[in-house]
Amino acid sequence: MSVEVKRSFCRICHAACPVNVHIDDSSGSERVIKVTGVDEDPIFNGYTCIKGRQLPDQIHDPARLRAAMRRRPDGTFEEVASGEALDEVAAKLQAIIDEHGPRAVATYTGTGGYQNAPSHPVAMAFHKAIGSISYYTSVTIDQPMKATANMRMGIWEGGPQNFSDADVLLAIGYNPMVSSFAPFGGLQGTDPFATLRKRKAEGLKLVVIDPRRTELASQADIHLQVKPGEDPTLLAGMLNVILSEDLHDRDFCDQWIEPGHLDQLRLAVEAFTPEYVAERCGVSAADMIAGARMFAGGPTGISGSGTGPSMSPHPSLMEHLSISLNVICGRFMREGQAIESAAFLQPDAPKRAQVIGPFGDPNGPESRFRGLKGYNNEMPCSTLAQEIYTPGPEQVRALIVNGGNPVAAWPDQIKSLEAMAEIELLIVIDHRMSQTAEFADYIFAPRLSLERADVPPFMDRWFREPYACYTEAVLEPQGDLLNDWEVYWEIAERMGIEITLPGGSLPTGDRPTDDQVLDIVYAKSRVPMDTIRAHAGQVLPDRKITVLPPDADAGGRFQVALADHMEELAAVRKEKTSAEIVTGFDPEVHSFRLISRRLKTHLNSLGGEIPGLAKKTPTNYAYMNPADMDDLGVEDDGLVKIASPHAQLIGVVMSDASVRRGVVSMSHSWGSATGTDEKVRDIGAPTNRLIDVENGYCHITGQAIQSAIPVSVMAVTEDALVGV
Repeated sequence: MSVEVKRSFCRICHAACPVNVHIDDSSGSERVIKVTGVDEDPIFNGYTCIKGRQLPDQIHDPARLRAAMRRRPDGTFEEVASGEALDEVAAKLQAIIDEHGPRAVATYTGTGGYQNAPSHPVAMAFHKAIGSISYYTSVTIDQPMKATANMRMGIWEGGPQNFSDADVLLAIGYNPMVSSFAPFGGLQGTDPFATLRKRKAEGLKLVVIDPRRTELASQADIHLQVKPGEDPTLLAGMLNVILSEDLHDRDFCDQWIEPGHLDQLRLAVEAFTPEYVAERCGVSAADMIAGARMFAGGPTGISGSGTGPSMSPHPSLMEHLSISLNVICGRFMREGQAIESAAFLQPDAPKRAQVIGPFGDPNGPESRFRGLKGYNNEMPCSTLAQEIYTPGPEQVRALIVNGGNPVAAWPDQIKSLEAMAEIELLIVIDHRMSQTAEFADYIFAPRLSLERADVPPFMDRWFREPYACYTEAVLEPQGDLLNDWEVYWEIAERMGIEITLPGGSLPTGDRPTDDQVLDIVYAKSRVPMDTIRAHAGQVLPDRKITVLPPDADAGGRFQVALADHMEELAAVRKEKTSAEIVTGFDPEVHSFRLISRRLKTHLNSLGGEIPGLAKKTPTNYAYMNPADMDDLGVEDDGLVKIASPHAQLIGVVMSDASVRRGVVSMSHSWGSATGTDEKVRDIGAPTNRLIDVENGYCHITGQAIQSAIPVSVMAVTEDALVGV
């Protein structure tokens, strides 16, 4: 056996863990036999996760698509040369644009598109080239308020304080030990277990708000095991403690908060007393007060939220209150301080110790539904299914799915399935026959991570050191495979349009290489691509960003008491439970709350097709507290029917003492494309079926309630699977 070891980085998720790829070429064709961590890496220290270690099985999966597929008239698929398929697709897209206008052509870029650096920018640039506003991504599914809350309140240009030297961390509904993700200033996926142990030994105090005793919560100094959906109430209570006890940073507030806003916020949270918060949220009043004091005492640290509370009722309000905690405690980088993440791939722009904005509400193109508007050059994904199946002059008639799986991922699967059935032209870029690919007219098989040159566009802004990350392709692709960006480039070539990026237009004629496209995408990056390539895997201390002084006439101020949020906060105070905003909620019936959870073995819909991961997590278990299971008379691997006011599913139950009572904890993006659950033990059930995008949604972002969903739960037998 002849084995060569090449360095790359994993792109199963966004953490970008460096890996050594062990390649056997003794048989005449390259085969990855294993991947291992890079022990000498300066920030990952050899860390990898179970998903990344399965890369050989993903690359060499016998069921992997290695050629383009075309749907026959009878609904089956046939292999077709990618060039022939691209000819047909380009002609059909042009005909749709000619007849219905460019808005009729849409793209959905999913999580996979964000693990492939040129994918998202080239897809977005393609839409600009054809004049279509119909660009959608997974960002507007789970955490759109991360953008809009800052836009509306104001943004500290210097960024949040660094995790590496923070005194306290307030983690609201995220678990980086599994998800490998945290908000800015939080514990990131770069060797998270060892990093947290080190920071705890240095004195870091940890406050975790989560309905589950997660891996992160188990390390907390204070764990507030809140009832699902009550995060806004809990955060308002913490703000009340800090403001009523004058624990806030008065100098920072006087200088950087809009006059009058702090007093208005103080008045708005006054009714959220410790006693009220404790009863409603199901936490100890003493612990809540202690958590607020611990955060305020800092003196440094950060508050940040994850997908759980971001997908629960009142998500924009929740994010606003989390940011408000940072604002009133002054948890931002100051003049002369060095930002831990050097954001090599971002444009070179000053980072000053001042507020920029606020910029107001989303003001992009208007959707045809619910009065929602786009922002950051994309439209709200919660409307896309309706944009497809609802007739009208701006109806979406063609959809390109780029690194995503709408049937499994979009909220409100009932509407999504209707959209897939109605779409005139569906083009899917995927390496597997996913739930969405089953509906496709054309499927293009992509090159996977080890088969392409790449940088980590997402994690580049989160590395806790000024760290350079790049890989060349380390494996020769086998088959008729196209990188995601190549699909758009080939279509553009046939339509006679140019794709324009920061460094100019992509070359026409001969197809460019991955590296040429990366150079054009990141032509204005603060660190040149050639430098990143030359120093991949290294920390470059001389590239740190130092925060500059504020402009003499800096006029931006944080608006912590936005009128609509203060009105919403008053409405929250009148609720008994956040589930009351869901039409059809009956407290006597919907006595449980279904919450989202991340899995070590899966990333959204990715993982079930990989044998090593499927063996460890064979189905989408409905995790419940053992006491609740006893009350229902159900045991591990038994079946339960879970029903929201909108729909129902069958789940396989599993006990989990880390889940608080009254809660069902399930992952998302499982199940089939049929809308039924007869194969639940093999492929799980999709929680997005329970979601109604028109019921209780956020009026700012269109965010649907996808966690803390009010549900009923009852034990059922195998007979319930017949005809489900």
